[in-house]
Amino acid sequence: MRIGLLGTGRIGAFHAAALRRHPDVTSLVVTDADPRRAAEVAAHTGAEAVATPADALAAGVDAVVIAAATAAHAELLGAAARAGLPVFCEKPVAVDLAGTRAALAEVAAAGIVLQMGFMRRFDAGYVAAREAVRAGRLGRLHTVRTATSDPAPPPAAYLPLSGGLYRDCVIHDVDALRWVTGREVTEVYAAGSDAGPPMFRAAGDVDTAAALLTLDDGTLATATATRVNGAGYDVRMELAGERDQIAVGLDERTPLTSVEPGVPPRDGKPWQGFLERFAPAYEAELAAFVRVVRGELANPCDGAAALAALHVVEACELSRRERRPVRVAEIAAAA
Repeated sequence: MRIGLLGTGRIGAFHAAALRRHPDVTSLVVTDADPRRAAEVAAHTGAEAVATPADALAAGVDAVVIAAATAAHAELLGAAARAGLPVFCEKPVAVDLAGTRAALAEVAAAGIVLQMGFMRRFDAGYVAAREAVRAGRLGRLHTVRTATSDPAPPPAAYLPLSGGLYRDCVIHDVDALRWVTGREVTEVYAAGSDAGPPMFRAAGDVDTAAALLTLDDGTLATATATRVNGAGYDVRMELAGERDQIAVGLDERTPLTSVEPGVPPRDGKPWQGFLERFAPAYEAELAAFVRVVRGELANPCDGAAALAALHVVEACELSRRERRPVRVAEIAAAA
């Protein structure tokens, strides 16, 4: 299989290496807005570097992986759809709700496969949690807690392009919440704090966020996120039911220290970033995409799933700004 990779930044370079390791990927064509960066990735992976995305799409590829800057996703997705090529796209589809809906309409009209990059669906812990919930091991769920904590803020220039903390980070927790529980979020009540580094206030963003999410069966979930967790990279999900409770992301590398007497300190070095923590999941989702393209696997995460998660975080942003509960249906029904 010959694959075109559009974007060779941090995640794109990781994907390039993973794709070249895959036994069914015979060749890889890469391109980037920075030609030198594309050339470097090509040199390291044995890929072919081309000048533009159009060149990549015209290079006889069987499928496309989009890992470019967020603002370019919708345009590149549209180009791939018009070329009739199956696409794996890192989230988000577009920078806003209108752009997302327009891009997904183009995908639907073209009839192509679109697999979205929500890698937590391929993490062993989240998979085990989903299986436990679906098998009824926990009994009726009453509480779910999610947390995404980055060890250090991104560059200031990234913030205006990120969509904000809810759209950039919490959307992963929302997708995982929907996927693990099999339930929909019906209402949110969210808040955010910009009390940290001043660059967040300058960008109109927050460095820490929290939301109370009500699911359609009455289960309550909380989602917290921060860009300033100096202890390390911390991504967890806790699920509590009437019979049992379990945790995802709780291991010797979780940057969490107990102060209870007699509890030994953790042995492992804390996770330092998402590529390290979720490396196996990233590789697994690309392997799944190859199988989807070959017709061996149903699409594990389509555009509809991405849109549903976006509706929830858009509701969170509205709730944060207006300081009120927001029904997700209010966002989904908006033109």
